[in-house]
Amino acid sequence: MLEMKKLMMLFSIVEQGKGKKLIKTLESKDVKLHFQLVGFGTAPTEMMDILGLGSNDKDIIVSLAAKKSVNALMADFGSNFASYSQYGGLMLVLDMSASTRLLTEMLHHKTLETEEKEGAEGAMKNEHKHDLIFITVDQGFSDQVMRVAKQAGATGGTIIKGRIADTDMFIELAEADVEPNREIICIMAPQSIGAKIMEKVNTQFGITSSAHGTICAVPIEKAYKI
Repeated sequence: MLEMKKLMMLFSIVEQGKGKKLIKTLESKDVKLHFQLVGFGTAPTEMMDILGLGSNDKDIIVSLAAKKSVNALMADFGSNFASYSQYGGLMLVLDMSASTRLLTEMLHHKTLETEEKEGAEGAMKNEHKHDLIFITVDQGFSDQVMRVAKQAGATGGTIIKGRIADTDMFIELAEADVEPNREIICIMAPQSIGAKIMEKVNTQFGITSSAHGTICAVPIEKAYKI
C-alpha cells in the first residue's frame, strides 16, 4: 500500500465531455485512481477566453497517484499534452498531505527521486503562490457566495453539486437543521488575497449562518493549462 506522504492529487477542470479522454491519457501514464464529477464555471466570458477554458459546463477529474508517477508526468509535460488546449481547462497539482480534508469533502459529496523540472512549457508560473479554496454551502447560496468572493478579489470559480453523507454529524456541528444538498465552490486565488476571500465569505456564509458554510484552502504545487 502506498504511504499517504507519497501520494499526490491532480485536480483537473476541463470542458464537459473531455473528462474521459483525460482519464485515458492519465491512466497511460500510471495515474490510475480517478473520481469524476460535474461542475459549472462562474468566471466571466472574457476571463474564460483569456484562460482558454471554453464553455461553462465542466468535467471535474480528481486523480490520485504515487508522487513518482506525477513527477514523471509533469517532467515530461510537453509530450504528455502536445496541445495545451485539447481539454479546454486547467490541471492543478496538490500534495496529499495538504489535501486530505479536500478528499474527505469530495467523497462525502457524491519517484522519480530527481528534482522536478522548473518552468516546464505550459506551466503557469506561480511566483506569488496560489491556493485552491473550497467553500461548501447549502444549495442555492453559490451565486451569493461568488458575488462576495469577487468583491474580495476572486476572478471566478467552479461549482460542484453534492450531498452531505452524514447529516447528523453536520447538524451537530452547525447546531441547526441543515439542507443535505450542498454546493462546493472551488476558487483558485493568489495567497495574497486568498485570506481576504475566505474571511469575507466566512463572515456572511459561515457554519452558523443560514448557508451553513465550511471553508478550507489547499496550497497548489503547480498549475497547468491543458
